[in-house]
Amino acid sequence: MSIRRGVEADLPQVLGLIQELAVYERAPEEVTNTLADMQRDGFGAEPIFKFFVAERENEGIIGLALFYTAYSTWKGRMLYLEDLVVTEAARGTGIGKLLFDAVVAEARVTGANRMKWQVLEWNEPAIGFYKKIGANLDPEWHNGNLTIEQLQAYACDPAIETVVTNITPQ
Repeated sequence: MSIRRGVEADLPQVLGLIQELAVYERAPEEVTNTLADMQRDGFGAEPIFKFFVAERENEGIIGLALFYTAYSTWKGRMLYLEDLVVTEAARGTGIGKLLFDAVVAEARVTGANRMKWQVLEWNEPAIGFYKKIGANLDPEWHNGNLTIEQLQAYACDPAIETVVTNITPQ
C-alpha cells in the first residue's frame, strides 16, 4: 500500500470513491459532480483542488483525501480537507490516518495556519478518530450553504452583479 499525490488519470476511481462516500453518508443522489468537472477543476488552467490517494497494487485506489487552500480573515492561509474516504473493505486498517497525515504534512509545507474539515454528527468512527488525534470538534458553528438552485434564485443587487460580471474573467 502506498500514499501518493493524485494525478488526472486517477479521477475515474476518485469519483467512484466520492460516490461510495455519498452512499455511506446516506445521500447518493447528492453527487452531481462529473469527471469532466473534476478534470477542469483539478487539472485545468486554474486548478482549485488537490488530492492524495492510497493505492494497493492489486486493488487500485482504496482511499482518498481531497483538499484545497482556503483563507481565513483571522488566521490567513488554511487547508480545507473536503473529503477523507477509504473503501469499506479497507476501513479500520490505518489508511485513513495515513491520508490524514499526508494532508497535515501538506498544510505544514504550504504554510497553512489552520486545517479544517467537517464530520457528520452521526459518523461515530470518524468522530472517534478525530478525538483520538486531539482535534477540536467545534459545536458552536453552524455550516451554511446555498445550492445551485438557491444561488440562481438569489436576488443580487443589480449594480453589484454588473460590477462583478465586468471584472470577473468569464
